[in-house]
Amino acid sequence: MRFKKGLVGIISVGLLAGTTVAPAAVLADSHEKDIRIEVVSHGQASDPFWSVVQNGVNAGAADMGVQANYIAPGTFDMVAMAQLIDTAVASQPDGLVVSLPDADALGPAIEAAVAAGIPVISMNSGSDDYADLGILAHVGQTEYEAGRGGGARMGAAGVTKALCINQEVGNTALDLRCQGFADALAEAGGTSEVVAVDLADPAATQATVEARLTAEPDLDGILALGPTGALPTLEAVNSMGLTGEIALATFDLAPQVLPAIADGTMLFAIDQQQFLQGYLPIVMLTLHNQFGGLIPGGGGVVLTGPGFVTADNAAAVIELSAEGIR
Repeated sequence: MRFKKGLVGIISVGLLAGTTVAPAAVLADSHEKDIRIEVVSHGQASDPFWSVVQNGVNAGAADMGVQANYIAPGTFDMVAMAQLIDTAVASQPDGLVVSLPDADALGPAIEAAVAAGIPVISMNSGSDDYADLGILAHVGQTEYEAGRGGGARMGAAGVTKALCINQEVGNTALDLRCQGFADALAEAGGTSEVVAVDLADPAATQATVEARLTAEPDLDGILALGPTGALPTLEAVNSMGLTGEIALATFDLAPQVLPAIADGTMLFAIDQQQFLQGYLPIVMLTLHNQFGGLIPGGGGVVLTGPGFVTADNAAAVIELSAEGIR
């Protein structure tokens, strides 16, 4: 494994400094094993956000020289996801990576993995719940704080009445985003209401947004929680001739979102660097397997965001987005 050999080289320097442990070659042999990591997510790789997560998983596996399998239910379905986790656990992998949008629904399946001695890392969603389930660490952003950051920026832009477009109501991470957004906007003197939309029906999402904009002409801001909500919302604003009049922003990046930010049609995107959410757990679980339970910081939340992409830096991100990294 390329990374392992480099690390063994570093260890051998310590040996020359006088430490009395096994030679580097013996250490390398002792940690030589085939490692398989199962990744179970609630997001389908056909989604532009989750395709970048899967790219991170694949890159991590290639760099570490391990096998990693990414799988997700066909829709946002916690029963189906729990079954996928059960199947992954039954295959006795060397590590398990899960997203955790609903700790109550997925908790028993994850606790079974932990009880079976399988090291588990959560990613993307679950920053508030992972430790209670025995998960080693979480890779992602703290969602409430990210939402607050969006609300503060909307408030600073003068927004007084906003919508929070939620394509997966019941997903704890998304619910926390809307709550943080509403709380920060309220501190700036504004209000926000959650609008539930169908993840799988962009036309219906556009129609829902258009109906709200028609019924409430005093709306002046909309926050989407991902590109699947942002793109039909952008279409709704443009089709009604309100481009530039509605402060529009989103969580997460997509190739169609970045040009809108660059030209000022959208105010900002909250970036959680989802490539790292796929990549880092593979690296962490590989090292955990190879070197006696190593884990960064002894566990905890490894933050990948939030960051903000605005008109000032969108152009620099567009090329990486085209490569499937941002």
